[in-house]
Amino acid sequence: MTTGYLTLPRLRDDTMDRVVQSIEKVQDRVRRMSVVLEQERVAYAVIGGNAVAYWVAQVNEAAVRFTRDVDVLIRREDLPNVTTAMAAAGFRYRHVRGIDLFLDGPESKVADAVHLLFAGEKVRLTDLVATPSVEESIPGNGYQVLSLEALVRMKLTSFRLKDQTHIDDMLQVGLINASLKAHLPAGLAERFQQVLDQFEPGLIDDVETAGASES
Repeated sequence: MTTGYLTLPRLRDDTMDRVVQSIEKVQDRVRRMSVVLEQERVAYAVIGGNAVAYWVAQVNEAAVRFTRDVDVLIRREDLPNVTTAMAAAGFRYRHVRGIDLFLDGPESKVADAVHLLFAGEKVRLTDLVATPSVEESIPGNGYQVLSLEALVRMKLTSFRLKDQTHIDDMLQVGLINASLKAHLPAGLAERFQQVLDQFEPGLIDDVETAGASES
């Protein structure tokens, strides 16, 4: 059905099944990628939305935000070995518009691929800081995941709307708080303040009040 401002498709009987399947496909892609990298003894860290989901789930699984993006941090010098190993597992390497990625099979779309970032490099020349080291990671549930502090730095560096939303998710569940600002590089601290002002304007007052009470 079409109105003057939106199009409503016929609702499918299997809608919820498709939602569950889409989530499971992403998690399966993360696990298969991780198995390949660990078998090759490649240092890596899952980053992006899946890393945020991992950390948020430590506190409140109901607050986890689904993402179809699979992003991984590796060393650039490991790319040749990774490409060969991933190909053997059915992933096809592509370089598309400046992005290195692995398509998940012959019918895969770019949006469903594994996206690569390289440790210690700037994704864009205008980035405030470079990406973290792969050593800034911890063993997760079946894969290496970026540490919380490094993840926050990456989100503040990218600073798209979804990155700001991810930071707010971490604030909401108490993984981080306003006091983190003092431990960030100046440019990232300013961006963190922007998130606090936009999403959590009461947090600064709470922290300052608590500090005054302790003194």
